[in-house]
Amino acid sequence: QVQLVESGGGLVQVGGSLRLSCAASGLPFGNYAMAWFRQAPGKDREFVAGISRGGTRTDYADSVKGRFTMTRDNAKNTMSLQMNYLKLEDTAVYYCAAGQTFAVVSRSPGYWGQGTQVTVSS
Repeated sequence: QVQLVESGGGLVQVGGSLRLSCAASGLPFGNYAMAWFRQAPGKDREFVAGISRGGTRTDYADSVKGRFTMTRDNAKNTMSLQMNYLKLEDTAVYYCAAGQTFAVVSRSPGYWGQGTQVTVSS
C-alpha cells in the first residue's frame, strides 16, 4: 500500500519560512518522480514544484520560483519543500504526489498524500 505522509505545515507570518516534508512508503521511491501541489480555499489544486527520479531536474510554478526549493533523499524515501519569503497567497493545503515520470507528475500523479495546511498571516 502506497503511503505519502506530509509534515511541517503550520502558521507563519508574511516573509517567513517553512519546510515541508513528505515520507513515502510502499513504492520504489527512486523510481518515481515527485511533486508538490497546493489547493487554496475556493480554488483548484495547482502544481507547485516537481523533481525527477534522481533529483537532477526540478520544475517550479512561476508563482514560487526563486522562493521555494524542492529536494529529495532517495536513501531515506523522503522529499522536502523549503518555502522562503512566504506570501499571503501561499496559504493552502499542500499535497505530496508521486508519478512515474517527471513529465507526468506535474499533470497527473498516480499517488497523493493527505495534505498539510500552510497558513501565512499578516
